[in-house]
Amino acid sequence: MTGHATMTPGQATPDAQRAAINVDIEAALAEARERFIARNPESRRVHAEAEEVMPGGNTRTVLFYSPFPLAIAEGRGCRVRDADGHDYVDFLGEYTAGLFGHSHPVIRAAIDRALDGGINLAGHNLMEAGLARAVCDRFPSIDLVRFTNSGTEANLMAVATATVATGRRKLLVFQGGYHGGLLSFGAGPAPLNAPYEVVLGSYNDLAGTEMILAAHGGELAAILVEPMLGSGGCIAGDPAFLAALRAGATRHGAVLIFDEVMTSRLSPGGLQERLGVLPDMTTLGKYIGGGMSFGAFGGRRALMERYDPRRPGALQHAGTFNNNVLTMAAGTAGLTEIFTPPAVAALNRRGDDLRTALNRVAARHGAALEFTGIGSLLAAHFSPRPVRTPADAAAGDGRLKELFFFDMLDRGVYLARRGMMALSLEVGEAECAALVEAVDDFLASRRSLIASRDWS
Repeated sequence: MTGHATMTPGQATPDAQRAAINVDIEAALAEARERFIARNPESRRVHAEAEEVMPGGNTRTVLFYSPFPLAIAEGRGCRVRDADGHDYVDFLGEYTAGLFGHSHPVIRAAIDRALDGGINLAGHNLMEAGLARAVCDRFPSIDLVRFTNSGTEANLMAVATATVATGRRKLLVFQGGYHGGLLSFGAGPAPLNAPYEVVLGSYNDLAGTEMILAAHGGELAAILVEPMLGSGGCIAGDPAFLAALRAGATRHGAVLIFDEVMTSRLSPGGLQERLGVLPDMTTLGKYIGGGMSFGAFGGRRALMERYDPRRPGALQHAGTFNNNVLTMAAGTAGLTEIFTPPAVAALNRRGDDLRTALNRVAARHGAALEFTGIGSLLAAHFSPRPVRTPADAAAGDGRLKELFFFDMLDRGVYLARRGMMALSLEVGEAECAALVEAVDDFLASRRSLIASRDWS
């Protein structure tokens, strides 16, 4: 990316430096928003046009933030450029789907080869079995697998499989869990959720979960859980909590489903392998399709064989693009040629080192800021206490998180508005060091503001 204005992480703009003297959070936020509006007229124009044909100018809720979202024009490696020509180091990583960075040459070559053979072939193709083999070989709980077009579909299919297998309809889920747009439990069940009867547990609450299992275990079709909350704040599941879910599912004949749409990147065999807790079914998505639209659900042979079309009364699973050649090609190349077990280990070591460095900087400044997560996934929380549950995260100061977001953009760092980051393979040591420098500079420039927060 050349010929455009470039922001270097760690180098604050003069406007950002002047704003640092303001110790009133609302005034500081107002200044940050005004600065954002002034710097991004083209993104503002793009969004105004979109508002004419899409509700709120938006077709994917998580990407929206006020006063308007940046319009991203292009990406290369670990950098993106917005419509106004500003360059950013991409620490968002497409909410974990962008594991391979932007336009990885191996992925691009695989897609080009697939395009040469035709796009929609209306038949079994030559690549789907190879991707399925790579998935089954990698994830210890998956004997057989089927593909979908998204993690949302994968989770819906896994839950539906559990209801058929058990003859039950009730689900145990957890506050803060996000399993797609139709199975979302951030602050409780969302209005658009699929009409399942749910029991809502508290994530990482071992005693409370045991009580729920004692009361409802015999009614449960499935226990659906992320082994680390992803969208809920990168909050790691306690091993004892997850082990109790495994034992409870076995005891009561429920299907334990691990949603590893995000967390499967945290170990060669997913977070389940790292923790040594194996579910009955696993759902996947995001990067496993090489960055293309993708989802998958798989698990024990006895559950998945219900989809064998040769079997009397087989379950039907439709989806025109379940095995589309672009995803099959990109996914196979990504999983077998790029994101090999050594690459998995190296990326997650880099993420752990980065999180440690960021938390050391926060501690040195005496800031109520914690970076949570595992490996290459992390999230920033401005909280008065350690963040171990969604309730801890909710106790944080959302205004400081918004200010952090805008100030990081000023420093050339692109991350989620909610503070989440997902490292791509293209993010190296230099970019990680620049992020640490940028956070250090933010905490120094906003010291009085952060210190003045009343957490009561």
